Amino acid sequence: MRLSKSWIIAEKDFKTFRKRKNIIYTIIVVPLIVSFLLPIVIDYAGHKNGASGFPASEIITLLPAFTFFYLILAGMIPSTIASYSLVGEKVEKSLEPLLATPTTDSEILLGKGIAAFIPPIAAILGGATIFMVLMDLVTQDKLGYYFFPNWNAAIVLFLMVPLAAIMSVEWNVIVSSKVSDVRVAQQIGVLVMLPFAGIYVAGELNLIPLGVTNNLLIIAGILLVVDLLLLFVARATFRREEILTKWK
Repeated sequence: MRLSKSWIIAEKDFKTFRKRKNIIYTIIVVPLIVSFLLPIVIDYAGHKNGASGFPASEIITLLPAFTFFYLILAGMIPSTIASYSLVGEKVEKSLEPLLATPTTDSEILLGKGIAAFIPPIAAILGGATIFMVLMDLVTQDKLGYYFFPNWNAAIVLFLMVPLAAIMSVEWNVIVSSKVSDVRVAQQIGVLVMLPFAGIYVAGELNLIPLGVTNNLLIIAGILLVVDLLLLFVARATFRREEILTKWK
């Protein structure tokens, strides 16, 4: 497999994405909204509690769960890109010329995966940085120290978020092989974020302590296994000789 060929495909998709406002808004605006909204929630809740403010013990419980929220974004944002990259190009009749080039299925999938992976990861990490800076303004006053950065946040952002994004891309390759409408592909594709949303809610309720490193590593291990399984399924699903006849 030639990485140079995959990168050429990715660069082509990057140029296409820049022309579509819905993709740009999803990549940039959504992480920014979340990154500003979560600190506002903490600040609002603190003022609502009166002079005592938001209890420090609750902040310590909530912040790991809030950090985990970025896994939901990692499941949602790549689905918008991946579904358009595959189904959208099929609908617009721009996928066929790509399939006619001397590239392998693996090179095409890797190129599409790179294009759907890099922009969301960059946006999520940028948004998470804003979130951590804003929350440190609160934790310095409440806890007497800066809560971020810490090892658990690093595990979430640099290990779990990429794994979740890869899972989203692979899932959307599978979904795109079964549908021919971009909106339907996106609607089904975002279902991949539901397990992350469930874990996030469990973390908020302290049913699954997301501030415990071992718990995060276990979840990361499960994500890795799921990614490997979906990789085989996605690779088996994407067959260039069948796409033009079965992707209808």
